[in-house]
Amino acid sequence: MEIIEPLLKILLVNIILSGDNAVVIAMASRKLPDQVKRKAVIWGTFGAIAFRILFVFLVLYLLKLPWIHLIGGLLLLFVAYKLLVDKPDKHQIKVGSSLQEAITIIIFADILMSLDNVLAIVAISNGQFLLIMIGIMVSIPIILMASGLIMKAMEQYPSIVYGGTALLAWTAGEMIMKEERVTQLLDILSFPKSIFLLALIFLVLIIGGIRRRNQIT
Repeated sequence: MEIIEPLLKILLVNIILSGDNAVVIAMASRKLPDQVKRKAVIWGTFGAIAFRILFVFLVLYLLKLPWIHLIGGLLLLFVAYKLLVDKPDKHQIKVGSSLQEAITIIIFADILMSLDNVLAIVAISNGQFLLIMIGIMVSIPIILMASGLIMKAMEQYPSIVYGGTALLAWTAGEMIMKEERVTQLLDILSFPKSIFLLALIFLVLIIGGIRRRNQIT
């Protein structure tokens, strides 16, 4: 039973954060013939996944360094905030004119956008390698098949975006509290950890929500 909760969280994070990858794949391969486009999508996705695995090893190594849980948690909080305020059409992705060019564009664009996904998976899994690999593997079918539908749903139902933001903020808070100095400070102040997590979530939702509404109006 202990493995079910982190697996569900990893699945939800993959769903929420895979929409951008769908945009990259669609933009990079949209001018290719259908048969070539399928190859570009498949090879580009698997190439991107390979680099995500490399990112995992890098993040796992960095987590051994002092203050890195705090830094990683703050980065994840920023990812949660950006999920609320970024517009779906913000990407300016070059269009591939050949199979090789499209694959290259997909891989390198995904590298630039995958750190948030990898960081969230590592944080949720608490560094357990098996859970991390499951999370990476789960992202493959989501990116290949479901991410386009997910992105449309997120545009139509903003509550999905707010729910995803809350989940990421919660994960970021848990990561921050793994920093020993932070937990010591909370204990000194007699500040309950659950209240700390809820405060982070509300802070991100309120600030991001205000910015989101200002962009719409």
